[in-house]
Amino acid sequence: MKTMTAKLILSYLLLCCIGLSSFAQTESSPEIYTIVEKKAEFVGGEEAMFKYIGENLSYPESARDEGIQGLVYVTFVIIETGKVTDVKVLRGIGGGCDEEAVRVVRSMPDWIPGTQRGKEVRIQYNLPIRFTLTKKKKKKKATSNRNR
Repeated sequence: MKTMTAKLILSYLLLCCIGLSSFAQTESSPEIYTIVEKKAEFVGGEEAMFKYIGENLSYPESARDEGIQGLVYVTFVIIETGKVTDVKVLRGIGGGCDEEAVRVVRSMPDWIPGTQRGKEVRIQYNLPIRFTLTKKKKKKKATSNRNR
């Protein structure tokens, strides 16, 4: 009987400790917003961001060889200091394109932080990054009209 009571008390204490630790984690984690009064902004604006991505994105050789193209959807958080964090692929296309999209987003310079009620806050963004193969023009052989 004493052993069973001791086990119940131990189980109760263990559950209480687990509950308190998870409560402490949620209380200390700052909220991540998706809609705010003033959105975080890439320095120079959206056009500058697309230019940055275009200049820094490399088409993975394996994707090029396999003819893989399409959109990679990436999600990330801009924290209160403007740093890009928590970069993840929401939907990928494979062939190394997912990893390349994550690499480029992680390498972005600091953004201008977004605000809510006058306070800088964490903001989540979703960004589609397009991988498109361009067809190389084949050189045409010189033809002559003499034999026609």
